[in-house]
Amino acid sequence: MKNVKLISTILFYITRIVTISYILVTVYSLFSVLTEWGYINQDNGKNFAVCYPFTKTPFLLGENNWGYKIFNLLIPLGLYSVFFLLVSNVFNVFKQPKLFTEYGIKQLKWFCLANIFVPSLAILLAYVFAGNIEEGLEWVAVIHFFLGVFAYFLYAIFKQGVNLQNEQDLYI
Repeated sequence: MKNVKLISTILFYITRIVTISYILVTVYSLFSVLTEWGYINQDNGKNFAVCYPFTKTPFLLGENNWGYKIFNLLIPLGLYSVFFLLVSNVFNVFKQPKLFTEYGIKQLKWFCLANIFVPSLAILLAYVFAGNIEEGLEWVAVIHFFLGVFAYFLYAIFKQGVNLQNEQDLYI
């Protein structure tokens, strides 16, 4: 069990750093798109580039229309911020001294529900409001769905573990 705690601790910190990075990129991209600071129009306004801060070096590229900016840039960045936050919370569960807790059940439940429903909903919204989605994005939703189902199995195991632990505590 020491190996699990060590690995989950390392992964917890890595995923928290990734979470913070995604949040910063999301906020910077939103700021750049709204204020056009660090923003370049390309191909006679057909495309755009969000540049690294204080440079003219392109960082994120896309089509210059609001549907693309919202549904293919900002929402996916924001959702992956949430995804990595939920992943880090799951790793946090595995580094705790007591494994089967209500906190663990709650984190696995949120991770499960988010992976099963949110990607498909986001793709549907992008298709309805932006008119198109990036090629291969359906496969990303399928992968998240299976990840959510796997997380559901862990959630069920943890829920049973908490129930058994509570019954054991009643007998003592």
